[in-house]
Amino acid sequence: MASSASLLSLALCSLLLFQVCSAQFETGRVWGSSRSQRKSQQQNECQFRRINAQEPDRRITSEAGITEIWDENDDQFRCAGVAAIRHTIEQRGAGRGYHSAAIPGCPETYQSEQESESRDPRQGSRDQHQKIRKIRQGDIIAIPAGVADWFYNDGQSPLVLVQIMDTSNFANQLDQNFRKFFLAGNPQREIQGQRGQPSRHLYRGSEKGRGGGGGQEQRSGNIFQAFDEQFLAEAFNIDTDLARRIKNENDNRGIIVRVEEQLEFLSPEFSEEERRQSSQGGGRTGRWSANGIEETFCTAKLRHNINDPSRADIFNPRAGRLTTVNSFNLPILRYIQLSAQKGFLYRNAIMTPHWNMNAHSINYITRGSGQIQIVNENGESVFDGQVQEGQIITAPQNFAVIKRAGSDGLEWISFKTNDNAKINQIAGRASTIRAIPQDVLANAFAISREEAQRIKFNRREIGIFSPETRSRGRRD
Repeated sequence: MASSASLLSLALCSLLLFQVCSAQFETGRVWGSSRSQRKSQQQNECQFRRINAQEPDRRITSEAGITEIWDENDDQFRCAGVAAIRHTIEQRGAGRGYHSAAIPGCPETYQSEQESESRDPRQGSRDQHQKIRKIRQGDIIAIPAGVADWFYNDGQSPLVLVQIMDTSNFANQLDQNFRKFFLAGNPQREIQGQRGQPSRHLYRGSEKGRGGGGGQEQRSGNIFQAFDEQFLAEAFNIDTDLARRIKNENDNRGIIVRVEEQLEFLSPEFSEEERRQSSQGGGRTGRWSANGIEETFCTAKLRHNINDPSRADIFNPRAGRLTTVNSFNLPILRYIQLSAQKGFLYRNAIMTPHWNMNAHSINYITRGSGQIQIVNENGESVFDGQVQEGQIITAPQNFAVIKRAGSDGLEWISFKTNDNAKINQIAGRASTIRAIPQDVLANAFAISREEAQRIKFNRREIGIFSPETRSRGRRD
């Protein structure tokens, strides 16, 4: 779920057409670049007085799915330097889904046997391509800047991809607008970024045009459409008729198209792939150290499942769990400069009040409902309200945040604008309050030492708190 590099979460036949990312994430942090260096132009513009939980602003229907885009002109997206898109790809057949990123310069390591060594190479090899990855619900997928990729859903339910694009990163050399460059298809023009333009609340690219001149004027086209057919024919060594057809000029299917028959491509059995990764040390945990040998860019791991309870970093059997994906367990994020956290709160449970020390946190609600409060540097509330499934709300860097689940629990994904995002907890174990001497708290809050002690030690849990403990710790 882009413009230059992106992070996607799968919430969960059809095919999301090839798209090239060209305006979002950084691919060169090793050279010392950072988000702060490129945001000086925006620093005086981001005065958050009110933040709202947002639903998508534009809805575009394709042949086999729906694309929804949040309003990138909203302050929470503009100042965080991100754009958000949700693709829903219709189901086909039984199974899960597939993703592939065509990384430039890397070999086609998946190849079928040649039928005959003596035949023309173009006829003798059935196919060869880069790696195909199986995907499932809860996967975080990192897509480097400028890499073409595609998704295919062969499951029995829709495949939902939530995409966060970092438009403020150095990989975006143009402007703060996200741009999607398509290799195939004839995409609707409304799929492109509209930062700086008034919101228009479009619901079907095929129904609302710009000049009333029919479907052709509503399409932005793939990258081949403006090339001369003869140039294309020479470049691919094909005839001009085929060169004309890959322009897809009269194709009105949109960016998600239906596959009439099962897609055929090379892919090892899932168990074999898992065994190979295990034998290569893919299952090891701990701090990652880059030496440029064990993981090259061509073989980099792009996917990490954040739904697996066994991978939880914080677990409280009475409250829920928190799971983090960062550059230590998904090293490609070091170059993309994003990370993610999955939160799962049981009924009425609380996530500790905290602030994000080195990142903005873009929170997408995946299930349930709850209450979130966000406080700015002046001690003013910028959000205090209910959130529900499908909404996004951004907690800016250093703004204090607290979350409480509703009666059905609360689940969310936090996309963070740093590959190793950190939070500072305010209450509970391992919190800032715990680190401050009791007498300092008593004098700072003008309370007794006994009251300061209760503030420090009444909450003994870490990260996420059960409602029962909260009730026992309350004093009148």
